[in-house]
Amino acid sequence: MRILIVEDEIKVARFIENGLRENAYTTKWAKNCVEANDYLAEGGYDLIILDLGLPDGDGLDLLRDWRTCGFNEPVLILSARDSLDDRVKGLNIGADDYLPKPFSFTELLARARSQLRRSSQVRQSVLEYRGIKMDLLAHTVSYGDRSIDLTNREFALLEILLQNKGRVLTRTQIGEKIWDAHYDMQSNLIDVYVRKLRNMFPEHKDPPLIKTLRGVGYSIP
Repeated sequence: MRILIVEDEIKVARFIENGLRENAYTTKWAKNCVEANDYLAEGGYDLIILDLGLPDGDGLDLLRDWRTCGFNEPVLILSARDSLDDRVKGLNIGADDYLPKPFSFTELLARARSQLRRSSQVRQSVLEYRGIKMDLLAHTVSYGDRSIDLTNREFALLEILLQNKGRVLTRTQIGEKIWDAHYDMQSNLIDVYVRKLRNMFPEHKDPPLIKTLRGVGYSIP
């Protein structure tokens, strides 16, 4: 699952980002309102963690614009503004939760998981394909009675491919969603991970689990 962190404090953002990645979430970090809107335009985020004191605008105004435009994904406000009036205002504008700074990462993670569970009631949280079952909330993968152990990167790659069955994803699209923005698209890292996934499901040889379109990208047919 993908989480967008909108936070201008580098140390805070890195702290949250590292913690979420250790718990198998894919993250993207926006430092200001402009970057946040650009990333949201790409789509595909399951939760937004939003700071209010941003360098190019107020997070509450940003949230108000999102809700006015019909953006319904859950938003968890994380802010140093911790008065009762601030919390009430944020929730009334459209936040799903409000956590004041300073904060415990354990509590942030629990609140994030709570929002993801709620949103999963209207989203598909279990992906199934040719005997493969992927539970996005429990972060498990199985094939028949066999449990498949995946690293965070392998899990994220399989997830994005299953969520886009029948579509060809370019190396750039995969790299931007799973690796950092500075990932070298010319490296063979994606090829290595695709090969690993194929080897984990030897039953799927004809047709292969992941199809390679030379010079284009990959797909699950």
